[in-house]
Amino acid sequence: MKRVPVVIFCAAAIVTLAMGVRQAFGLFLPDMSTDLGIGRSSFGLALALQNLLFGLAQPFVGALGDRHGAGRVVAGGTLLYAAGLVAASMAGSAIGLHLSFGLMVGMALSATTFVVVLGAVGRVVPAEKRGMAFGIVTAGGSLGQFLVVPAGQMLIGALGWRMALIALAGLIAVMLVLAIGVAGRPAAVAQRDDVPQQSMQQALREASGNRNFWLLNGGFFVCGFHVAFIATHFPAYLTDKGLGLAIGANALALVGLFNIFGSYLFGMWGDRWSKKGLLAALYAARSVVMVVFLIAPLTPVSALMFAAAMGFLWLGTVPLTSGLVGQIFGMRYLSTLYGIVFLGHQVGSFFGAWLAGLMFDWTGSYDSIWIASVALGLIAALLHLPISERPVARLRAEVAV
Repeated sequence: MKRVPVVIFCAAAIVTLAMGVRQAFGLFLPDMSTDLGIGRSSFGLALALQNLLFGLAQPFVGALGDRHGAGRVVAGGTLLYAAGLVAASMAGSAIGLHLSFGLMVGMALSATTFVVVLGAVGRVVPAEKRGMAFGIVTAGGSLGQFLVVPAGQMLIGALGWRMALIALAGLIAVMLVLAIGVAGRPAAVAQRDDVPQQSMQQALREASGNRNFWLLNGGFFVCGFHVAFIATHFPAYLTDKGLGLAIGANALALVGLFNIFGSYLFGMWGDRWSKKGLLAALYAARSVVMVVFLIAPLTPVSALMFAAAMGFLWLGTVPLTSGLVGQIFGMRYLSTLYGIVFLGHQVGSFFGAWLAGLMFDWTGSYDSIWIASVALGLIAALLHLPISERPVARLRAEVAV
């Protein structure tokens, strides 16, 4: 038990850095698109590819974490992340941006964020406290957004976007040290828990035949769409409306600040109440917040209030969704199974980042994407209502024995 605080701290710090830098990418859109002579759809496509590869690699990276431990996976991902940022700083065209921001950083994120580190945390934290622990780690991503996004804006202003990316690569390198704190042998830990032994192939067959697993995938698709759209395009949206990039940066930072509270509280509430009920309420609340924002007069105050409200609802989905996967299917292959669910999230992120840029280039407006986001939030709320939170029969039989 003495190791538990170390694992939670290092996991949260890793997510803080990895997600904090990632959430700052939207600030680079105006300068990079101008200097490289590319449209917003090209920049959006780079981040869409990043989100898609982030998701496509996740089940495989999660499996590596379940087999070899999170420490090695995080260390390898850190090196690739830093290299991708350096490569982006040297990009001279859209293709260079797609290869660096898209391919390299996307693959690196899969190894340095929630799926891998939550697997490490879930195996050392008692079941009755996992929701809160997952919430703390998830809040790390928001703390990074609160701290790193304003720092990214200052770096761009002081050094220019190319040297700012180099500085952020140096910050990412700190995760090499933090990877030591989440290292360990997953199989050995699982054997100390009363979880039935099961092969990875059996776990995949069990989950793929379970309706609850696919409903969680569908809901998380919507989460990814919302998060990628707002993180990538909201600063530009506010700039187009005459509020300036500084308001956009402050808005993203405020999203991060309020999500610190939201992630922790939703994780803690998930230990006490129905996780599916909380998820349904969260998605419905997102739609309500968007509608209020769109019909109210746009001012700096309304933009920041929207950011605060969305921030509270931002990544509260992560401890609840990952917690449901572990609650229904067990902890042994959490990184693998949650990695597949997270793939659905990142497919949604791909469309949220890319379609928003594409529709803007076609119509000169984000209106259609705002409408789609509201509708998707309501659909996600409905998708969670039929989910059964009971453990699968295999786990129930083990408890009965």
